Amino acid sequence: MAHGDTRVRGLAARAGGWSARHRWAAVGIWVLFVVLAMGIGSAMGTVEVKDSDQLKGETHTAARIIEDAGIEEPAGETVLVQAKDGSLKATDAEFRSAVAAVVTAVEGTGRVTDVTSPYDTDTISKDGRSALVQFDMRGDSDTAGERVEPVLKAVAGVQKEHSSLRIEEIGGASMMKTFDDAFGDDFQQAEYSAVPVALGILLIAFGALVAALLPVALALTAIMATTGLMAIVSHVQPMDDTASSVMLLVGLAVGVDYCLFYLRREREERAAGRDAGTALRIAAATSGRAVIVSGVTVCVAMAGMLFTGLAGFEAMGLASLMVVAVAMVGSVTVLPALLSLLGERVEKGRLPFLKRRRATTVNEGSRFWSAVLKGVLAKPVVAVVVAAGALLAVTAPALGMKTQNLTLDQEFGDSLPIVQTYNRVNEAFPGGSEPATVVVKADDINSSQVKDALARFKEQAVSSGASRGPVEIKLHDAQNVAFVYVPLVGGSDQDKAGASLDTLRDEVRPATLGKVDGVQAPITGQVAGNQDFNDQLVGSVVPVFAFVVVFAFLLMLLSFRSLTVAITSIVLNLLSVGAAYGILVAVFQHGWGASLVGAEGVGAIITWLPLFLFVILFGLSMDYHVFVVSRIREARMRGRSTNEAIQHGVVTTAGVVTSAAVIMVAVFAIFGTLSMQSMKQMGVGLAAAVLIDATIIRGVLLPAVMALLGERNWYLPGWLGWLPDMTHDESPEAVVGGAARDDEGERLPV
Repeated sequence: MAHGDTRVRGLAARAGGWSARHRWAAVGIWVLFVVLAMGIGSAMGTVEVKDSDQLKGETHTAARIIEDAGIEEPAGETVLVQAKDGSLKATDAEFRSAVAAVVTAVEGTGRVTDVTSPYDTDTISKDGRSALVQFDMRGDSDTAGERVEPVLKAVAGVQKEHSSLRIEEIGGASMMKTFDDAFGDDFQQAEYSAVPVALGILLIAFGALVAALLPVALALTAIMATTGLMAIVSHVQPMDDTASSVMLLVGLAVGVDYCLFYLRREREERAAGRDAGTALRIAAATSGRAVIVSGVTVCVAMAGMLFTGLAGFEAMGLASLMVVAVAMVGSVTVLPALLSLLGERVEKGRLPFLKRRRATTVNEGSRFWSAVLKGVLAKPVVAVVVAAGALLAVTAPALGMKTQNLTLDQEFGDSLPIVQTYNRVNEAFPGGSEPATVVVKADDINSSQVKDALARFKEQAVSSGASRGPVEIKLHDAQNVAFVYVPLVGGSDQDKAGASLDTLRDEVRPATLGKVDGVQAPITGQVAGNQDFNDQLVGSVVPVFAFVVVFAFLLMLLSFRSLTVAITSIVLNLLSVGAAYGILVAVFQHGWGASLVGAEGVGAIITWLPLFLFVILFGLSMDYHVFVVSRIREARMRGRSTNEAIQHGVVTTAGVVTSAAVIMVAVFAIFGTLSMQSMKQMGVGLAAAVLIDATIIRGVLLPAVMALLGERNWYLPGWLGWLPDMTHDESPEAVVGGAARDDEGERLPV
């Protein structure tokens, strides 16, 4: 071997070596890739997920019929006219005057069409105190929120003239505008603040501006490239805004993590006395390999979302998978080139208030974790019982988890007047604000058979108890399509409304429309969409869990050639996810400490979150696990005892894992401050899980379990000996004067 050289066998080591030797080429290729991805993606444009592709089941069928017929459904709006006390009724002159004033005012804006009076449509409540004026917004329903303000002002003007009545508008357009005004910038501000937060923490971790900027720069370029790739891929798998936001979160997390792992190892080796070239090769061979193993495992976890059959989840899974792959490739290719180019200049821009770390400090690792490890390794049984017991106790509330699609007041609380309007409309007209829509497609929608079936459906929808009416029918003669709007008994009570929907689907429809040949009558709407989504999601839980767990197990088995490491990694990750579920249920369902995060009165976990969290957390947890276990195995293969290897591996990685975890917790916690409860639940769940994973799991439970297992940590049954060797152990030995020496400068046997 040449002076100062190391053995190069692994893919990461070869990639890092090539990159360091061809520095400008590596940087140029990366920049070209990012620019081309963005340019081509921008030119091709992004294909958004269509309504008809969002869900399977009847909701999908209904959306497809509407799409194929070319029917553009306008944004419907409703004005509630309601007596503030029991003395005034809809039959009174003052009430009638107010209704007439509303009709005149909204028509006068020129922004609406098909205005109907409650006296014509019989939309008057049973107690006679409430009535609904209904109309549609002109133009595209997707942008109706931008045009609704003059109508809202007109309604507010009528309210001023009738103080004894409550006159309030609600509908698709007005809700869109209200939420955009109140929360539209929330998510964007959270995304923008994530980068400065990450940079600030990295500045503290490294103490130098250039070193701190590298991980952020890598993460941002990976995100930029993936944004372009998403646009290209969207022509095969449509994308949406949620997928972009999740991609940004995951990209920032893993991009910074991977660079952090690599950079800290390179600095550690230089602090130990290696020359720059040797330190870089050691980092490429060790941390680079851990990045590849971790990246592939995270990609596999994200691919689990593709098994849901839900377009939104598929888009999120694919976008996350791509950004992880891009960040992984960037970490093992362009990063070594940049470190080679910068050399000592990576320490430029040191913060004056942070002392330069002594070289020995890097290798000694964290004093705090050294003290913790000393206790853990001295009494591993106690550590396992206490840590595992604590995590199981935290997990326990998850056994009673209640998931549902959050109602408007659960999602936003009662801070917005429109939420109170929504509740008042539902109270006076159960289901009226979110009616079920039967989309009837026939060969001839005006045939006597179809008309008779529609009439019977309308009658039986009420007589069956599924609806209290009024049931409205809207014909589209040219397309042979009819829309039947059925307010569901139960209103905003999702369980009762779901039961009403089942009655329509299972009893009323088969007895009426189902008896006419050639008629399709799928039932859609808010309640139906929620039910179809839940059915699809529940059906995908087992295949997603099985895919992620089995493939993660196989990757761990191949990467470490140890059955024990593979099993413990899965168990520990599941424990971490379980603890996150328990915290979510305790806070958002039971309300323990809910006031601390502004989550009072939610009472449930949003339906999509458990599966989403499982996939994301399982992937991100593998980051730390692979990094720590790789370091432990490396030390063990170099001749240290198992306990010494555990001590060395955990303590020397503690700084990096802590820094990475603090960044992730801080970024996720930002989302926990948002107004929407679904985003708050996601942020709190992710932040709590990462914090638990980086401390209790990696700092206590993992070393304690490995200490108890001893040499069995590296157990591989003989019957699995045929498995390919993907370990590619790289020993950080520098050949000095013909003799190999370890980190402390002691001679190693040659």
